[in-house]
Amino acid sequence: MELKIDHNSPVPLHAQVEILLRQMIELPEYKNGGLLPREVDLAKRLGISRNTLRQATNKLEYEGLLIRKKGIGTKVAEKSITTSLDNWMSFTQEMSEQGVGFTNYASEVKWVKADAKIAAFFEVAEGEEVLCLSRLRGGQDGPFVYFESYFHPRINLTGKEDFSRPLYDILENDYHVIPTTSKERIKARSSSKITAGRLAIKAGEPVLVRERFVADPGGRPIEYNIGFYNAEKFTYSITITR
Repeated sequence: MELKIDHNSPVPLHAQVEILLRQMIELPEYKNGGLLPREVDLAKRLGISRNTLRQATNKLEYEGLLIRKKGIGTKVAEKSITTSLDNWMSFTQEMSEQGVGFTNYASEVKWVKADAKIAAFFEVAEGEEVLCLSRLRGGQDGPFVYFESYFHPRINLTGKEDFSRPLYDILENDYHVIPTTSKERIKARSSSKITAGRLAIKAGEPVLVRERFVADPGGRPIEYNIGFYNAEKFTYSITITR
């Protein structure tokens, strides 16, 4: 691709640069996480000021197409997965709905003692044993989310279930437990060393933390779930009707 703009065109320079950048980020060498040429080098090649270049890159950054990282440069944002907050389902169902394939990198089932938060939600004694399912999932290029699900003892899960199946299918079809309500909390925070190691990112890089408090039609607690998402690969959307 020729990196060139027309300085005699009536089209503003920053608009021409924007068009050029939109074409560049679709090229194989830049698509999905590639680093753009250094700002100073690109400005020189195009014969424009860095301020003009920034007018264009700022717009693409605002749209979520570019990401600036201090000390690294400007990179093309990887295609993110959008999940809706107004129509919740299990991760497997979410990915299937969007036609997104994923890999299970690790899975573990164990009995743990309920901490204060889980005990309060489940309305059980702190320290009571509950089943915990942890899973590390992602795409072909690596993991992008780590989940921990804790289940109310009332469900009578054994830990020997086939958790490669969609979780809520197991609850509904095998245990006749119907998840109907999910109260959610989402926040951004810097990744800990442990979380960064799981998601193959650097410690301190941003992650999205999503907590789910799931209940049945009678309002009885079923599941507490916490997920840690690579913030560059996930977008949450919500539809609000007045």
